[in-house]
Amino acid sequence: MPRLFALFALLAAHTAGAITLTDLAGRSVNVPPRAERIILGEGRMLASLAILDRELPGKRVVGMLGDFEQLDPGSYAQYRKVYPNLDGIARLGKGSNSFSVEEAIRLKPDLAIFSLRGHGPDVNDHATLERLSKAGITVIYVDFTKDPLKNTEASIRVLGQALGKEKAADEYLAFYRKELAKVTGALASKRQKPTVFLESRVGLANSCCETLTNGMLGTYLDAAGGDNIARPLVPGVAGTVSLEFLLQKQPEFFIATGIGNPLTAQQTGSNRIALGQGISVATAQASLQKALSRPGIAELNAVRNKRAYAISHQFAYSAANVVAVQQMAKWLHPELFRQLDPQATLQEFYRRFQPVPLTGVFWAEVR
Repeated sequence: MPRLFALFALLAAHTAGAITLTDLAGRSVNVPPRAERIILGEGRMLASLAILDRELPGKRVVGMLGDFEQLDPGSYAQYRKVYPNLDGIARLGKGSNSFSVEEAIRLKPDLAIFSLRGHGPDVNDHATLERLSKAGITVIYVDFTKDPLKNTEASIRVLGQALGKEKAADEYLAFYRKELAKVTGALASKRQKPTVFLESRVGLANSCCETLTNGMLGTYLDAAGGDNIARPLVPGVAGTVSLEFLLQKQPEFFIATGIGNPLTAQQTGSNRIALGQGISVATAQASLQKALSRPGIAELNAVRNKRAYAISHQFAYSAANVVAVQQMAKWLHPELFRQLDPQATLQEFYRRFQPVPLTGVFWAEVR
């Protein structure tokens, strides 16, 4: 009986010290006062955690999905230099269909951080949530992908609360709001929007043309003052349009998202636009030029008029999405944003909020 009473007292003390927050799924969650063992629904979340605590990825993350090294090997190589134990963190699968709940439970984490939408278990994966909850594992949801410009601030705030890093969260949010306001403030009174087509993940498939509208980088295009010509045809987040549609519409601007990286850049015949950590300006521009020479795409007026650009698709999963908004705005409204310097913003992000240096290029344009 005394032992049972002691157990109840311990549980009561734990509950009393818990942090109550509302995650991005709208759930009220009691988070342990200090989560020492954390699992991530996506490995690329390490960059968001590092914004708040540079030691956290190496000391408190015990499991994560294997997307980081697969989809962004350039950044992963940088992180590995800073966190030598990175390869030793347990992998919980390669994607949403391979996430191992059994392995997650075996690691005995205090906290699981998942995305509303992404490559790992998301808010619609009720079975995984139920099994982890029954095992006593607290789950919170954040969002840098589904509706990023609406939810990035709230996600950083939630992570700051959950990890006891509210001051660091406030510091980043001050930077984020200031940089986003440089675009939204200037565009507030501008009514005319140039027409744009956004081609997503160039080179992933041979068909034309995957695009984004109501989510991910599609929302960046809206914030940057662009008129997305695919919106009437793609009511969801992503979809495809035909090459004939593009040739008929002839958008004023063409922006592609690049999923190429240091590994694919070395592959003969790869049509992916290489951008990100470990990519040189010459490699990025050469891969963009190759993508723009595809039959049909080369006939677009935007390409002929040198209003064709590419930006890293990794911004779709990053709390640094404000940089992509700035660069798109500078392309679409060059006179209005003549003094805006997205490269300086990206450099400041890495200098102040990342444990690794900036060693690559994240966008390219036709010279």
